[in-house]
Amino acid sequence: MNAVTEQSLTRKTGSRAFKERMIVWLLGLSTLAIILPVIAIIYFLVRYGMKAISWEFLTQMPRNGMVEGGIMPAIVGTVYLVVGTILIAVPLGVMAAIYLSEYAGNGRFVRIIRLSLTNLAGVPSVVYGLFGLGLFVLLLRFDTSILAGSCTLALLVLPLVITAAEEALRRVPNTLREASLALGATKWQTVKNVVLPNSWAGILTGIILAVGRAAGETAPILFTAAVYYQVYVPRPTDAGFLREPVMALPYHLYTITTQVVGAPAELQWGTALVLLALVLGMNSIAIIIRARLRSKRW
Repeated sequence: MNAVTEQSLTRKTGSRAFKERMIVWLLGLSTLAIILPVIAIIYFLVRYGMKAISWEFLTQMPRNGMVEGGIMPAIVGTVYLVVGTILIAVPLGVMAAIYLSEYAGNGRFVRIIRLSLTNLAGVPSVVYGLFGLGLFVLLLRFDTSILAGSCTLALLVLPLVITAAEEALRRVPNTLREASLALGATKWQTVKNVVLPNSWAGILTGIILAVGRAAGETAPILFTAAVYYQVYVPRPTDAGFLREPVMALPYHLYTITTQVVGAPAELQWGTALVLLALVLGMNSIAIIIRARLRSKRW
């Protein structure tokens, strides 16, 4: 009887070990299915795009119907739009997250707001573009401009910023809040001096996602900010700077790929590579800041 029981236990142990190995293999294959396409994209962009990368390509204006010259106006315009988006979306998103996390409670209305934010994060970007066209360009008369494009992109990324910021705020232990209140601090003083400093690393995660999405979107800026070609680059010191339209890398890439006849393939690959490098560069800066905040916290 003992021998039979031992054999049964051995078979069950072997079956569990086999299932465990299968699960590990499936998880590994799933990871490879995600990583390999990303590696392939980066490989082809670097392989074909590096041929076009030069100082002239990065600093000159487009020439000869955009089949020659550089992409400097598109790079600068993309930076303008991303910075404008972050300046609008981050303060609004963090303040909304503070209200939802610290003041609003957990009533039915708040649950509806959270559900709406989740749904808004999945709305196609072209819908935001049409909304921005109707609200900012036509109704508020911002015209096709940096301001209209930044406001539209800010609406696009707000759900990401709010959701990430609220999650980061909720992760702060309640014991820290209780200790601050016990020492006589007000609710706002507790939020400002205790909760926010301990949640900025998580909030920056949402900002990183927002930067990546804002820099790569074409549809919203197509309706509100981007132009086909621009003979000059607006400067922040110019009068009416925010009312100026701009070239942008996503729209420029779309244009030279589908609208410009005879555009060299190297120019298209090079533009895509610069866009990827710009997004990765901005994200890297945010990641470094987040790492430093975490190190200071601990």
